[in-house]
Amino acid sequence: MLINPMRTNKARVALRRLLVVAVAECVLVTGAAALLGTAHAAEEGAGGGLGSNWKTSHANTDVQDKASLQRGARNFVSYCLGCHSLKYQRWSRMAQDLEIPESLLEKDLLPAGDKPAHYILTSMPAADAETWFGKTPPDLSLIARSRGKDYLYRFLTTFYIDPARPTGANNLQLPATAMPAVLSELEGVKRAIYKNEETHGANGNTTEQVFDHFEQIAPGRLSTAEYAAFVRDTVNFLDYVGEPTQAARRSLGIWVVLFLLVFTWLAWLMKKEYWKDVD
Repeated sequence: MLINPMRTNKARVALRRLLVVAVAECVLVTGAAALLGTAHAAEEGAGGGLGSNWKTSHANTDVQDKASLQRGARNFVSYCLGCHSLKYQRWSRMAQDLEIPESLLEKDLLPAGDKPAHYILTSMPAADAETWFGKTPPDLSLIARSRGKDYLYRFLTTFYIDPARPTGANNLQLPATAMPAVLSELEGVKRAIYKNEETHGANGNTTEQVFDHFEQIAPGRLSTAEYAAFVRDTVNFLDYVGEPTQAARRSLGIWVVLFLLVFTWLAWLMKKEYWKDVD
């Protein structure tokens, strides 16, 4: 079967146009996501950062940000590893993905007695943890996938003082949590302020207390913006741990979609060539 050169040239031109449009769409989607993340960050900064807008707070993390992931690994080892494990993650895999030199890993991150090939496990005995906190602290390997990044961000930013709790602290995202406010030295200590709100129902008006805002009692070592960045880095790291290959998967996904678009176009051209003489 002979192919008309004019038809082939037209197909090539159309194919080039398709590729240009696909690449442009990818660039526009990426740019829009970045602008949206910046807008959310600015919005939270304007809100005071003390939880007055906690229900609309977003993590705005990026697992392709290696510097953020490295800081998040440092945060986890310093403040979380004492109680929580990452039983599906090895130190060596984390160091490889996050581009942490082995010498730095052994010096600053590895607990005494651990080897790079070991899994990231807490040294706290489960029986002692249950005695102290009422339950064993959960493994955090998949917490970002099961709860979501925004949930974790809101959880770590909405602790407040509560003398009625055994730990002296409570949380808006997870009320009556057994976890103490381990980050209060960084964030500071704050009190939850409630207001009375009337609701209209079939049985008449009822008044209930609704959270209004946080009031800072004592400052922490970090400013509001610095603490928000600290939490984002930590959540970003937990998001990476939940699926270490997600950055590579997303990068590969763009090329897969482009291939499918090109293949679909070529299949359509072949169909037209096969059926061009059929009425």
